Amino acid sequence: MDALSDIARAVLYEGYILWPYRRSALKNRQRWTFGGIYPRPFSLASGGVDRAEVRVQCLVETTDGARVDVAVRFLQVVARRTLRAIDDGFVPVDEITVERDRILSWDEAMEREVALALSLDSHLPSISTPIELEAGGAREELRDQHGTLVGAIERRWERLEGLIRLKVEELAPGLQRLTVEVANTTAFAGLERESAMRRTFASAHAALRIDHGRFVSLLDPPSPHADAASACHSEGLWPVLVGEDGSHDAMLASPIILYDYPHVAPESPGDFFDGGEVDQLLILNIMTMSEEERDEMRATDPKAREILERCEALSSADLGALHGAIRSLRELRR
Repeated sequence: MDALSDIARAVLYEGYILWPYRRSALKNRQRWTFGGIYPRPFSLASGGVDRAEVRVQCLVETTDGARVDVAVRFLQVVARRTLRAIDDGFVPVDEITVERDRILSWDEAMEREVALALSLDSHLPSISTPIELEAGGAREELRDQHGTLVGAIERRWERLEGLIRLKVEELAPGLQRLTVEVANTTAFAGLERESAMRRTFASAHAALRIDHGRFVSLLDPPSPHADAASACHSEGLWPVLVGEDGSHDAMLASPIILYDYPHVAPESPGDFFDGGEVDQLLILNIMTMSEEERDEMRATDPKAREILERCEALSSADLGALHGAIRSLRELRR
């Protein structure tokens, strides 16, 4: 996984589920708080606080044959419901236990991606592509060790519709402004947030790559491009360079404010869905949970179960590596 894919995945799942990684925790009852692109009627009802459209503008220095690839990625909310088997079918229940495996009703997520590309010397000022994801569902039967049908897990997701637009404007020879806009056009008539979330592009962001060109830092632009950089206007997305320090071939349009060249700490043993926290503190908190709390964590979400099992498997050496790290040293002059 390269630097752009690595940091983009961290952004995609930021806030997916937070410590203490249990359904009963208040902070896990309203999720998907970063990067939501909501159905327009719901956005209008909120006064625009919940955006129905986001946009990012950035600068690119180009040469002949320049091409930009854009991948818009987001999570689609999936309702997971547990069902108990009865004589003539199934009945919905809040939770179900198969052998010792407890499973709660909960909302999961499905990763989605829509990609498009634009040649920057084709004299084509803009292109667009629709987002069309059909509603669907799946049912997973649950059986005990004897093969007896005990229940099922039912997953359902709603139809999503939207539009991605790419626009290029030439500002000077070899310098262009690229605009990426993502709009949610899904039909929705309600005001209830949980229903709206099922029709939302959650944790939406865009990953941009360029060939035969260079992205310009908007946080620290070179002086010849300072005015053009300050004229770029983004809403709901924050563009930063990604990759090795000094590279200019990849950019992340993030719903979270980041600095240029962000990266995941190499000591991190895996996702915790909370980039603002310290992994060591989260792990220590998890290890002090009671058996009852761990049981709920396992039952809440498969990704929460993965976190718990990963923490339980850490050695003392693994924990010691998280205690602190020095990235660089420099001499202080008086």
